[in-house]
Amino acid sequence: MDLSSIPVTTIRGEETTFGALTDGKAALVVNVASRCGLAPQYEQLEKLQKEYADRGFTVIGFPSNQFLQELGSEEKIAEYCSATWGVTFPMSEKVKLNGKNAHPIYQQLTTVPGADGKAGKISWNFEKFVISPDGRVWRFSPRTLPDAPEVIEAIEEALPA
Repeated sequence: MDLSSIPVTTIRGEETTFGALTDGKAALVVNVASRCGLAPQYEQLEKLQKEYADRGFTVIGFPSNQFLQELGSEEKIAEYCSATWGVTFPMSEKVKLNGKNAHPIYQQLTTVPGADGKAGKISWNFEKFVISPDGRVWRFSPRTLPDAPEVIEAIEEALPA
C-alpha cells in the first residue's frame, strides 16, 4: 500500500504528505481523542516514539472527533497532548475516519483486515496501524495497547533494514 503521496495537514496547519512525515521510516498511525477513556495510551505511544525513533520509526497521531471525544481546536489538542502526556510525535489536523469525508489515509487503511480477518471502518478511538516503509500494514484494535507484544512484533518487523 503506497500512502506516501497522500496530503496531510499537520496539527500546526502545515501542508505536507504522509511520505514526508514518515521519510522512509516505519510508522504507527493511530486515531486519537483527548477525552476518550483510552487516552492514557498517549503515554505508551510516546514511549514507543522515544524508544524506536533512532531505529527508523515514528508514531503519527490523527485526532478525530468522529466519536465525539476530541477537543474543539487543533491548538487545544496540541496543548493537551503536550502538557498532559508529553507528546512529541507528529500529529495531523482533526480528521474524519469513516464515511464519504474520511481522510484519504483512512480511506486506504480501512481496507486492511485486523487480527479478526475483517477490514472495514474504524471502530473507536486509538485504532492502530503499523506501516512498513515498503507498504505492509498491520491493524490493531483500539483496546490493543501500543506496547502489546503483537504491536511490538509488528514494529520490529516493519523497521527499515
